[in-house]
Amino acid sequence: MTLVISSLGCGGAERVLSMMANYWAGRGEQVTLLTLDRERTPFYPLHPAVTHCPLGLAAESRNLAVGFLRNLYRIRVLRRAIRESLPEVIISFMDKNNVLTLLATRGLGVPVVISERIDPSRYDIGGLWNLLRRLTYPRASALVCQTPRALERFRSIVGSRGKTIPNPVLPPPEAKCRADCGRPVQDSHRIVAMGRLVEQKGFDILIDAFSTVAPKFPDWSLTILGGGPLRPILEKQVERLRMQGRVTLLGQVRDPFAVLRGAGMFVLSSRFEGFPNALCEAMACGLPVISFDCPSGPREVVRNGIDGVLVPPEDTAALAAAMAHLMGDRGERERLAGRASEVLDRFGIEEIMVKWDKLIEATRNAHSLPGN
Repeated sequence: MTLVISSLGCGGAERVLSMMANYWAGRGEQVTLLTLDRERTPFYPLHPAVTHCPLGLAAESRNLAVGFLRNLYRIRVLRRAIRESLPEVIISFMDKNNVLTLLATRGLGVPVVISERIDPSRYDIGGLWNLLRRLTYPRASALVCQTPRALERFRSIVGSRGKTIPNPVLPPPEAKCRADCGRPVQDSHRIVAMGRLVEQKGFDILIDAFSTVAPKFPDWSLTILGGGPLRPILEKQVERLRMQGRVTLLGQVRDPFAVLRGAGMFVLSSRFEGFPNALCEAMACGLPVISFDCPSGPREVVRNGIDGVLVPPEDTAALAAAMAHLMGDRGERERLAGRASEVLDRFGIEEIMVKWDKLIEATRNAHSLPGN
């Protein structure tokens, strides 16, 4: 099979597609992974049997004419690379990339499964790309979204060919649950958050919320993992709130589990999501979690009051109150932590990849019927 994505940098979609490629390659499948960028070293490690082909295609241009010609070239190069990979099925991740893949595979006679990876109601890809999405998505053999609510946005376009498959979650390396770490959750007074430093992730809200409760809990700190364009703005926010020494922007970390296992709580402050990997990974480490109940994703992961806490989206006061409650209640943190790692039972790699296998098999069978 051939998998297509823009890049294999640090990101949720990139992590999931890498996991899927490794799973299939480890099972003996022939897997080719095409990326539109030129980076030859993936952020996430790939199985030796995965053939990674960076195509080195130029990025989009804001100039309409230049952008049109550039995308024609990208489609042509992508089509050639797909044909050379001799796939039985093609899987593409992410909106614009899905459009390019569907255009590049027109007439090839190979089933194409596309996947949206973020809440489409909050992430606008632009008027022209939206039009192209509406025109090309009906050609897909199947569309995969991570949650039913995200999929509803595309029902009118793909009908019954829309499927819901959550992200898979891998056990943390070296420690499958917090009990293996040798340190109970209540001993740590560090809150951890993780993601790209962009508006979507809401770290500005998180820093504001923490600053309101920090004086009551002087032994607690906040560490944010990830890099991105908003780092200078967030650093100025930390300085303005006089939270230096209490709030740390740690940057991009290759092994977040080492930090997660040293935490006492995880907070997801995203304004919108697809299916948040960071939240799942924190729970897999046995951390009590607090998350905004944004339109898509966290509600499917967190069982409110059982293994975590959901608060109204973008509500700084509610987030601060939930953080203060857990920071001040060691027993409650321990109770939530005791159920958090059950996320591996619900979204473990084997459970999720069975869903992908069934979809691919059904897609192949449908495509082999007369008239297809």
